Amino acid sequence: MELLESIVNFLNGILWGKNLLVVLLIGAGIIFSFKTKFVQIRLFKHMIELLGEKSEKDDNNLSSFQAFCISTATRVGAGNLAGVVSALAIGGAGSIFWMWMVALLGSATAFIETTLAMVYREKDDQGGFIGGPAFYLKNGLGKKRLGLVFIGTGIICWSGVLQVVSNSVTESFNVAFGIDMKIMSIILVIISAGVIFGRRDKIAKVLDKIVPIMSILYLAVVLFIVIKNFNLLPGVIGNIVKEAFGIKEGIGGAVGAMVMQGVKRGLFSNEAGTGSAPCAAASANVSHPVKQGLIQSLGVFVDTFVICTATAMVILLTDGEITKGLGGMELLQVAFNYHIGAFGKIFIAIILFLFSFSTLLGICFYGRVNVAFASKKEKYQNAFKIFALVMIFLGGLHQNILMWNLADLGLALMTIVNMIGVFPLLPKALEELKDYENLNLNRDMEEILEKI
Repeated sequence: MELLESIVNFLNGILWGKNLLVVLLIGAGIIFSFKTKFVQIRLFKHMIELLGEKSEKDDNNLSSFQAFCISTATRVGAGNLAGVVSALAIGGAGSIFWMWMVALLGSATAFIETTLAMVYREKDDQGGFIGGPAFYLKNGLGKKRLGLVFIGTGIICWSGVLQVVSNSVTESFNVAFGIDMKIMSIILVIISAGVIFGRRDKIAKVLDKIVPIMSILYLAVVLFIVIKNFNLLPGVIGNIVKEAFGIKEGIGGAVGAMVMQGVKRGLFSNEAGTGSAPCAAASANVSHPVKQGLIQSLGVFVDTFVICTATAMVILLTDGEITKGLGGMELLQVAFNYHIGAFGKIFIAIILFLFSFSTLLGICFYGRVNVAFASKKEKYQNAFKIFALVMIFLGGLHQNILMWNLADLGLALMTIVNMIGVFPLLPKALEELKDYENLNLNRDMEEILEKI
């Protein structure tokens, strides 16, 4: 076990410690933004319109909104709470600005990888679409073995994430309600099993209800806190901008640490470039690949500019003397207690459960898609589901630092393998974007001529 920890820590030290992944993903975001002429800004209004567009009824595939909910479920998870808290505790208010910048660039990356997933997806034995990095590595580049490598790295990452997220739930319920972590772990496994062993579309149907409810519930309470402290808001926003450029602290090592914290936590939170979200997006029933690419791009905005910013505002609007020296979920619970009283601790436990449970289900969906790439036999699908439940149970019992590190390592390796496929296939995604924009231009011209 010690040898494994040493290997994992060594590799993480290279990939994350030397900021290689940060440079790779930021660089990709910049390149894709310019190549698409900043599609994430140009077509932002259109993205919102597409989200409300009804898909043709298809029992074998997801609606565009369901695919959006699955990918959003894994993005909008415990990382939106714990990740933001960590960024603020280490990097200060300025780190939030850099999380915003990462999301702006990452939304272009999300667009490219999702569009490719739609182009190179396949149909399974039941007539449903499945896709993701493994599929465009095989069908786009002819590298099936590399697709299998992506699946291996994904399992490493997801095994760690499942345990980490499960532990967050059991620990928060133990603090808020005094429920034994072992009992809560068993409850979590039973609830999860009831969903993932149901019909193939059950995960999607559960998530398209949970994701909107949990997001609206969380944002409603945060909005109340913001309105209640509206007079402090200009000062908070001012501090974010000032600290982002070191105006307040002065130029030095602290500024670099703050920037990197914002960048890293932003990448962890929105997942753009890791190849996870395209695994859900490829199952969407839409008329053009670019449509789902735009919707997944919007998901990055929702994750960071809405949910992450909401968490940051609650903390930054709290009296600094009260939160001084605190970190982790304790910092967030104290912040909510400060604003809404003793109910704050209970509220965070409930929200964390919803956020985390949706993440668990999203990962189980990703796993199903990727196992199907390796083998379409149902026994392997069920084997992954059992594996996921075991990880959930073990994670719920106690916190394991190795699992955090494994999740980090798996995420880094997934990203590298994904990018090996994305960069060479970029021209194909750009070709699809050009085709889509031409179609819309012709349609608009026809509507104008009809009115004349």
